[in-house]
Amino acid sequence: MKKALTAALIAAFVWGCASQTTPEDSKAGVEERTPGQGASSAPIATPPVTSPPPVASRMIEAPSAAGVDPILKDPKNILSRRSVMFEYDSDVIRDEFRPMLQAHAKYLADKSGSKLLIQGNCDERGSREYNIALGQRRAEAVKRLMVLLGAPDAKIETVSLGEEKPRCNDSTEECFAQNRRGDLLHAGEF
Repeated sequence: MKKALTAALIAAFVWGCASQTTPEDSKAGVEERTPGQGASSAPIATPPVTSPPPVASRMIEAPSAAGVDPILKDPKNILSRRSVMFEYDSDVIRDEFRPMLQAHAKYLADKSGSKLLIQGNCDERGSREYNIALGQRRAEAVKRLMVLLGAPDAKIETVSLGEEKPRCNDSTEECFAQNRRGDLLHAGEF
């Protein structure tokens, strides 16, 4: 599965690099940011709205509900919570998400055959390349904490979707906050 996701990400990258550029596109540069640096006042290069999402997001966007443990869907159970929210330009996990991650880590450790995919997501600010890297750092941060909390490393995979799977499409801070997240998908959902 990990090899397939890696191959899909490479294919998505090559596909994105192979697109034709227009004279206006060639003028746009890639914004360079370092973690912790605020947004610049310079315009941010964004992909055309009409371009399809990368191959990787199409593979994992439509989860299958078949074979999912009912306890994972019970709204009264902490395992039904599946998103870790992040601050702007950060991959630091806030303490409020620790109990949820601990419950998911215990579930993975106790349940044979269980697997987890962590999808790192970003808001639309920043270049596509930067957001892919930030999404991966977010997914890896969630995985590291879950392994520290007792989850088997081999049962967790990570992938970055960058800005390609927003929950909200408005350009407001409230909407941006919904898109800065790490989503947990259990086997049968990806």
